[in-house]
Parts: sequence; structure tokens; C-alpha cells
Amino acid sequence: MASSADGDGSGGLRRRRYWRWSKADFFPEPSFRTWRAYGGALASTIPRLRDRVGSRSTDAVEAGTLLAQSENPLRRCLSWIDLAFLGFGSVVGSGVFVLTGQEARFDAGPAIPLAYAAAGFSALLSSFCYAELATEIPSAGGSFAYLRVELGDLAAFLAAGNILLEAVVGAAGLGRSWTSYLAALIGRDADALRIHVPALADGFNLLDPIAVVVLIATSSLAVSGARLTSTINSWASAVGIAIIAFVLAVGFSHLDPTNLTTPSFFPFGAAGVFRAAAVVYWSYTGFDMVATMAEETKDPGRDVPLGLISSMSAITVVYCAMSLALVGMQRYTEIDANAAYGVAFAAKGMKWARYVVALGALKGMTSGLLVGALGQARYTTQIARTHMIPPYFALVHPRTGTPVYATLAVTLGAACVALFSSLDVLASVSSISTLFIFALVAVALLVRRYYAAGSTSTAELRTFLAFLALVVGSSIGISVYYNSGLAGHWPGYVAFGAVWVAGTAGLAFGAKRQREPKVYGVPLMPWLPAMSVATNLFLMGSLGSLAYIRFAICTVVMLLYYVLFGVHATYDMAHSGEDAPTADSSIVEQGKIVPV
Repeated sequence: MASSADGDGSGGLRRRRYWRWSKADFFPEPSFRTWRAYGGALASTIPRLRDRVGSRSTDAVEAGTLLAQSENPLRRCLSWIDLAFLGFGSVVGSGVFVLTGQEARFDAGPAIPLAYAAAGFSALLSSFCYAELATEIPSAGGSFAYLRVELGDLAAFLAAGNILLEAVVGAAGLGRSWTSYLAALIGRDADALRIHVPALADGFNLLDPIAVVVLIATSSLAVSGARLTSTINSWASAVGIAIIAFVLAVGFSHLDPTNLTTPSFFPFGAAGVFRAAAVVYWSYTGFDMVATMAEETKDPGRDVPLGLISSMSAITVVYCAMSLALVGMQRYTEIDANAAYGVAFAAKGMKWARYVVALGALKGMTSGLLVGALGQARYTTQIARTHMIPPYFALVHPRTGTPVYATLAVTLGAACVALFSSLDVLASVSSISTLFIFALVAVALLVRRYYAAGSTSTAELRTFLAFLALVVGSSIGISVYYNSGLAGHWPGYVAFGAVWVAGTAGLAFGAKRQREPKVYGVPLMPWLPAMSVATNLFLMGSLGSLAYIRFAICTVVMLLYYVLFGVHATYDMAHSGEDAPTADSSIVEQGKIVPV
């Protein structure tokens, strides 16, 4: 039976079984010891909220102290090449095969490569921010840990809720897409392999057991070890690269330059290119999973920036080339929005090539699920280490060096959703969650560079906050203006753009930097993070009002959970060394988190 060493309170060691299940493992905090204790905790909710909302963690806590919560360490076994392939596997899925034709046909026309370039630029900006923070705070928590250090517990909690929502919805969506592409590969209708249950409501009446099997299979590989999973992903990525090379070779060998200019390179104008960029952006999501592997990287300061930025740069070039091959091979008005590459190949006498495309999409989704299972479990592990969710899910298996419970939790949640739901409703919530977190990470990086608790004076803090408010406010203004009835008038863009430049220039020349990076730093500070804020908020504005309503509902549910559970668990965790000792002090963080 797998076990781990733990203190017994008498100076010796006792062996604790990994496979255990008790109330103390899920709720070790004093606030949940009895119903009476919980009632007392609820009565103290307001002062506890004051304490937690105004608190920030530290680099040492996130990348050091909290690791003890897992009882066993995650293993450092990955190089920058492993991270680069993990980035490729997590990002290059079915999106480029599905979205390219759709957006070329209805939004961008032959200019679809520019849409991919714009979306890739935005994603690359975010990857720069992630790279610096991952080297400074090499924690499995990724963006959650960065926000907890720089923006405090409440912002980190909201990010945690959105991360877990993304994990479940994203994995479920990939699982159901896997079934659809398998059906296409064998020449069947997309829903042919699903079970229709008329008694259930529309949108939930097509059961997908294949998606459940695929999710369980990829997660089983993920818990076997990061080294093995990385090796499998690298081999799968080699297959994906071969398929992409085939698409590019065939596409460019049949390229007709007149397809790019007939009737126009910009048939839908610049607005169409930006609309397409907002949609194809989702082909780039998943790179943040690489940042969660920093704790398992041999040299995070070198390997994370190299792996993350090299993979995102290469993926941007590949996407632009693939989209150019499509619109060069076939006139955009003739592109099939649902099966763009397969139909384009068939028009050139290669009907069999649709199977290659379907195989490429299947491979991409499988790699996405595999790397996603790794990254999502690491996020969950760090969140559990802070006790925002039960610390049971932070435990790392002593033999495999992987968070088995966290992986199982995400997988079971995704499997339940994938079995029943078509995800039409949840997809937009996942999209807005991703952009929300990316924008917060860019803000967190600016805070890290320009504010240091205990050394930044009040005047310096006010100066920084004033310029930061100009950057964020003008970014929101540009997004709102672009999506209003005034979008066609240039004075608004000039005004908001001038405010953004003034705010960013103020940070560059008028605000004092309080901290410099130890190993790797984002170039052109603060321009790149400020531009990342602007691009993510701009893309958020492209989503409809219904997405914001759903996002607001999810946020209210998250805050309700925080008030009823999260704030009390984290309060006990932070004060465990003061007046609220726990029965087992070895499983809680010692010392209060440093306040702002």
C-alpha cells in the first residue's frame, strides 16, 4: 500500500497511507471540526473577510511552504524541449482545422492569416507574462499562485473558480469533439456514435460514452507520471507535425495567387479580420498549462521561458501558414465552413485526404486532453494546498509523483458533463474565463514590478495605481467603443488610444520600479504587459452579453462558496500558528500570510 512519512507528534515518523478517506483529510481546519465550530466561523465571516481580502501570499509560501501539503513532491524531470512539446500538444488541437474555414468563409476571407497573426500576437504577449512569473514563482499553481502573491486571496479565489470551470468544461468539450471526429474518420454522421435519449431535454439528450472513455484513458496516462506523459506527447506531436507538413505541402503546391485577391484580400474589411481573430484566438489557448509544470522542471528559470515562448512562436507561424495554404488553394467563397481542408483537398482530386485531416484533428484533441490532464491537476493541487478546496486533493502519490486525487476529481467532473451536455451554454463561459485570467495575470505582473509591500511609499503606490487605472480603463474603453454603434468612427480610438499610451508611458517613466526579475524578464516593460491587458480585454468585448450574464452567475456562485467555506478554511490556514491550532499541525501552513 502506498504511503508517505509524516510526523506523529513525538519526534518520530509514522507512515500515512496514500489511499485514505476521512473527514480530517477533507476538512482539517478548526472551523469545520463540529457544527458548533462552523456556526461560530459563520458568525465571524465579516472580520475574516476583512482579513483575507486584504492579504497576499509570498513567493516562498507558494513555491516552498505549501509543498508540504502534498506530503510527497512532484518530480523534477522535464527539460525545455519537453515543455515546448507539451505546449505544442496542449495548443494545436482541432481548432485550426475547424475554425479556419469558418472564419475565412464568413469573416476574414483571404486575410485569415492576418487574423491568426493578430490572435497569436495576443497569445504571445500573455505567454511572455506567464514565462516571467513562472520563473519567479515556480509553482504548480500557475496563474492561481501568481495572483495570490500579487493581487491577494480574493482575486486568486475568483481565478481558481474560473480555472476549475475551464478544466471541467474544456476537457468535456474536447472529449465530445473527439467522438465527432472519430465518427467523421469512419464516414459517419457527427452524432452517430452517441446514444439518443428522448426523455432528456434538448442539449442533454445525446449521451456520449466514448467521450467518457477517452477522458478516463488520457487521465490514466497522466497519473502514471509526468516523464512518461511527456514522452508519449512528444511522439504524438511528431505525428501531428507530419500531418501539418502534409497539409502545407499539398496546399502550397496547389496555391493560386488569384484566390488571394479575388474579389479582394479584405472582402469584409479590417473589422472582419478582428472578428475572426477573436474567434481563432481559442486555437491558441492551453499554453498556460506549460507554466503549471514549472515545479517539475529541472531548471525553471531557463526551461520555462524557452519552452513556452518557442512553442507559441512556432505555433503562430504554423497557424498562419496553414490558413494561407487553405485560402491560396481554394477561393474563400467556395470554402466549406464545416470541413474546409477535406473539401479543398477533394476539389484537387484527393478525396482520401479528408481522413488525414480527421486523423490530425483526433491526434490534436488527444494531445490536448493528455496535457490538459497534467496541467489541470497541477492547478487543482495548488488550490487545494491553500485549503480553498479540501486539501485532500493536494496529495501527491509517493510512487508516481503525480496528484492522483486532483486528476480524478477533474476527470470525473469532465466525464459527467461530457456524457450529457452539448456544452453550447458553457462554452462561452469558458471563453470569457480564459481571457479574464489572462488579463489578471498581466495586471499581476505590473503589480509585481511596481509594488513591493513594506518598501513602496504611499505616494509611489498612488502614482502606480493612477497610471494602472489609465491603462485598464482605456483598454475597457476601446473594447466597449469597438462593440458600440460608434465603431466606424476614428475619434474614439484616438482618444482611448492616447489615454492608454499616456498610462503606459507614465508607468515607464513616471512610476518607480520596485523589483527586477531574478532570471528572466518580459522585454519592453511595461509596454508588453499593458498591451496584453488591452488585447485580452478587447477580445472579451467581442463576446455577447449572454456570456457576461452566465459569467456573472458563475461568479456569484463562486463568491457564495467563498463566504460559506473558502474564507474560513484559508483563515484557519493562515492563522494556524497563532490562536487556532489544528489537531494535526503538519498539514497546515505555519504563519500568517503577509498582508498588503
